[in-house]
Amino acid sequence: MSVGLLFGGESPEHEVSIVSARSIAGHLDAGRFSVVPIGVARNGVWAVLGDPFSRLANGEAPVKGDCPFLPLESGAEAFRAPDVVFNAIHGAGGEDGQILGYLELLKIPCTGAGRLGLALAMDKWMAKRVWEAEGLPVVPFRAISEEAWGRGAKDFLGQCLSLGLPLFVKPANTGSSIGIEKVKEADTLTAAIENAFRFDRRVLVEKGLSVREIEVAVLGGDDPLVSVPGEVLVAGEFYDFADKYTGGKSSTQVPADLPLDVAQDIRAMAKRAFASLDCYGMARVDFFVETGTGRIYLNEINTIPGFTSISMFPKLMEASGVPYGDQLTRLISLAMDRHRQLAGKQSGYRSGSEWFR
Repeated sequence: MSVGLLFGGESPEHEVSIVSARSIAGHLDAGRFSVVPIGVARNGVWAVLGDPFSRLANGEAPVKGDCPFLPLESGAEAFRAPDVVFNAIHGAGGEDGQILGYLELLKIPCTGAGRLGLALAMDKWMAKRVWEAEGLPVVPFRAISEEAWGRGAKDFLGQCLSLGLPLFVKPANTGSSIGIEKVKEADTLTAAIENAFRFDRRVLVEKGLSVREIEVAVLGGDDPLVSVPGEVLVAGEFYDFADKYTGGKSSTQVPADLPLDVAQDIRAMAKRAFASLDCYGMARVDFFVETGTGRIYLNEINTIPGFTSISMFPKLMEASGVPYGDQLTRLISLAMDRHRQLAGKQSGYRSGSEWFR
């Protein structure tokens, strides 16, 4: 079976995606799958010729072909569609449902959640609204669009400061902590919000809490496997991009040192959070456990989590009895199952009348 490994993308997480995809390519079962690298360059063109990994790593910007409806690079007109696509694009474009919708038009199976699940999970604001409606605990927050900010910044600042300092400012639709700032003083809040607007037109401001950061991996469909919890032992102010990938000062502990009842509660919440957003295939669900009170809060969910050598999703699943290679095989199998399920649904309707003529 040919597996189109889709990676790169136009989002700020382009570099992370390259590393994830290299790791996935190295762990796919070579006896069952042939890897077809599909690198989405920073300019949005799909590089499929030569070695897409090195081309994207070198920052190449391929020339798009002549067909306005195809993102393929020039010279790739004979490129054959793979049997299934493994989506390893983190962030906007890949993780928000855009590329999945395009692949659905092409009738190509793809790993991960559907368009609704991807879009909801990617948008921190909407995910929190759904979880609140489900009675799941989230950190107190305020959110605003760029348009509303332009009309009433002063009122919004007052609402945010009423939560108390410190505060965390986040773009609604980025990952890998890109664009996130911790605000300790009121006079720096405006600058942090405007910086977040560089990455998205919608921004969240959350109450800053003293917490332990706990993560859980979820793998499956209607009744998914939920991993043991793991903990991120943060070295700095918070788990930012540099700490995750370039600095390497933070560490992880799998399984997390938690009381059995707390671990069970977190796993149950992760399953509910996954189902409430109509997720499918995989997700990493991130929690906060407040120091002192022990309160559990849902932080966010990642439907295309990192698959690098240091990423928590594969580590958590391995600690729960599923080797890295088996995780990938299951995800491909789940993609094929969902594709067959949807292909069996009636997509059209004929009224039997000539009214529309």
